[in-house]
Amino acid sequence: MLLSLALLALIVSPQTPDPTLPPADAHVKATAVGLGVQVYRCAPQGDTFQWTLDGPVAPLFDPATHQPVGTHSTGPTWTWNDGSSITGKVLQKRAASDPANLPWLLLETNSASTTTGMLSDVTLVRRSDTQAGVPPMVCDSVHQNNEVRVPYKATYTFYTTTK
Repeated sequence: MLLSLALLALIVSPQTPDPTLPPADAHVKATAVGLGVQVYRCAPQGDTFQWTLDGPVAPLFDPATHQPVGTHSTGPTWTWNDGSSITGKVLQKRAASDPANLPWLLLETNSASTTTGMLSDVTLVRRSDTQAGVPPMVCDSVHQNNEVRVPYKATYTFYTTTK
């Protein structure tokens, strides 16, 4: 009986919530698929070497129509085709289930342009459903200053807290 209760407790124990999920008052404004590259450079870090992110270079596509809607670039910055633009700062991060995939992120945003448009009132961006994008393992003196462009795909969900 005691063993059955212990097993039941393990089965129904609450899962750790995904820290990259937005707060309950956030509403989806748009979703786009980023399909591009993450650019890394092998640089000295003290006595060792490490891949450092220069930034993403990715067009954004509407997931339903597959038409281009904007770009994702260094900053991180998202720019919509209407000229509106936002930058993000990481609030939350969680590892992807596959270590070859980029982590999932929740970012707080700030306007990066004076142009009003689709991204003007976006307050949060979530990167999820990542595929690939992690730099190669070898970064040493032989690879110093080398640049690698690692293909990746991710879903970007844009949220607003206005109704």
